[in-house]
Amino acid sequence: MDGLRLRSTVVVSALALGLAASSLAAAAPASAVTQRVDATTPSSAITGMWAWGNPIDPATDARGEGMPQFEPQALAGFAAAHQLHTVFLSVPWAADEGPFSAWLSESVAALHAAGVTKVAALGGDPAWADDPSLAATWTSAALRAAPFDAVQFDVEPWVVSSDSELPAVVAKLNTMYDAAKAAAGPVPIGADLPWWLAAKPQPGGGTAFDALLPHLKSVAIVAFSDHAAGTDGIIAYAKPAATAAAAKRIPFTIGVETDTPEVAGGPAATFGDDTAALLESETAKVRAALSSLRGYGGVTVEHLNSWQDLLAR
Repeated sequence: MDGLRLRSTVVVSALALGLAASSLAAAAPASAVTQRVDATTPSSAITGMWAWGNPIDPATDARGEGMPQFEPQALAGFAAAHQLHTVFLSVPWAADEGPFSAWLSESVAALHAAGVTKVAALGGDPAWADDPSLAATWTSAALRAAPFDAVQFDVEPWVVSSDSELPAVVAKLNTMYDAAKAAAGPVPIGADLPWWLAAKPQPGGGTAFDALLPHLKSVAIVAFSDHAAGTDGIIAYAKPAATAAAAKRIPFTIGVETDTPEVAGGPAATFGDDTAALLESETAKVRAALSSLRGYGGVTVEHLNSWQDLLAR
């Protein structure tokens, strides 16, 4: 999700709803899945996840990916088992057409019933930065499809841009966010932004990260590393951006990766070749270091499929 990351489209099998971590999703009623099995277990620092995928049969709709872990009750069960507050749920183009609207509406309702307070429509394409009307059209369709609490953009034009082009990219993104905001009405707009934008100065002063914040209501600071401490750790990466967000009173979470090293850009960028226990212990250190900042909202995991894979080992 930053410049080093290529999004995986690999279909991960259903496992046992992550699956061992959340087997109660399919069998238990909504009231049961909202209860933590072991009340003595300390709360995790992880409060959210990106969920890229859908359960729609591709034979029914070409946009379908046929992933059973994205069925509404499966999503809700997993979110409840991990006490998640935020879910960024991927939404295709023209989400209000075909079978997607029913799935999205049911998923939002199930996640809310499971205790998730923010279900955001997640989407993005680098082309949207060059044509903001596309972002506005996608936003309108997503909000017609389901009653989302927010809209979350993962648009990464810096993947194909140089540092010298970054000021122009920032200006394009701000225009895109504003177009989406106009389409969304009262529904807030958020974005995934890599940590290093807070180290890129803008010609008029401040950083690229600073310039984007006024156009957003929340931000997921992407800080992909498999350890918390050190100059190349999550805390050092994320802290300047987190401090900037706190100063502007913009709520933020810290994003970490669980996909394969091949997808993430190397083993140091992901917990995907580590263990679920290490993910928990390192993110707890992130919480200890950053939770005193205004607007801190926890750690968000990229992404459901690979996190379930990690938990099942």
